[in-house]
Amino acid sequence: MREFTLVVAILVATLRAATPLMLAGIGELVTERSGVLNLGVEGMMLMGASVGFIGTVTSGSVVIGLLMAMLAGAATALVFGVLTLSLMANQVACGLALTIFGTGFSALIGAHYLGMPLPGLALSLWPNLSTASPLLHQAMLVDPLVLVAVATPFLVYRFLHRTRAGLILRAVGESHDVAHALGYSVLRIRYLAVLFGGGMSGLAGAYLSLAYTPMWAENMVAGRGWIALGLVVFSTWKPFWLALGACLFGFVTIAQFQAEGLGLQVSPALLAMLPYLATIVVLVLISRDTVRLKLNAPAALGKPFHVTA
Repeated sequence: MREFTLVVAILVATLRAATPLMLAGIGELVTERSGVLNLGVEGMMLMGASVGFIGTVTSGSVVIGLLMAMLAGAATALVFGVLTLSLMANQVACGLALTIFGTGFSALIGAHYLGMPLPGLALSLWPNLSTASPLLHQAMLVDPLVLVAVATPFLVYRFLHRTRAGLILRAVGESHDVAHALGYSVLRIRYLAVLFGGGMSGLAGAYLSLAYTPMWAENMVAGRGWIALGLVVFSTWKPFWLALGACLFGFVTIAQFQAEGLGLQVSPALLAMLPYLATIVVLVLISRDTVRLKLNAPAALGKPFHVTA
């Protein structure tokens, strides 16, 4: 029974660690499927984390905090959209600037809330276990956003491959000129995709500050936005592969705590760097297979669309 409880605890902890990566990664996947490359995921997650925390504290409602976080992420993404889609600025430069802006602005507005704790959002998947097996009951405590994250790849896959709107979005990402010639509004579709990606990144950030570590701290996203970007490439722009990659990285993230619990003598600093080291290794290995990347990457990714008469 103890071994089973340990396995359940590891699985739940892995899902919790993978949730922000999955939410932000799925949002960026949809954005890139439309042909837009937004490297500002880290900044949008930080904006969602700070605004979501502030909204929850001031309103007393977690739902309002989550909605405010999604709006903050979408608003930050809208700035990126105006610069890159309407003004046709460089997408890579604007994405990097968005990360810098989000890092600084989130620290500014969250300065008065540093270290303020919140109760968290955990709920039990099996409430009756609290009396029968307290340890197993504790191990199965998850946050509602974890369930949302698990459902998101299925919903996005269905949208992209089973709906007309998803087909149009993928067509825009493959050839915006052809989509425009067929009468579709390329800019409108890309704006919607960018806003969706921003909203999901904001939600991912809010999960960190409201559930995973229910408090606000500067730069608490700690590079997860960059890992989410790497997962999009790792998954070759496929939702289910992205979810699998997020779970793998989530397991690596909790390796530090599991090693300490098992009594392994491994440097905590080494274990803390494993997710980022794994990201670099995976990207290096994937970049060697250029044919696979070219076959799966949206053909118009990162290319500006010029409206012609």
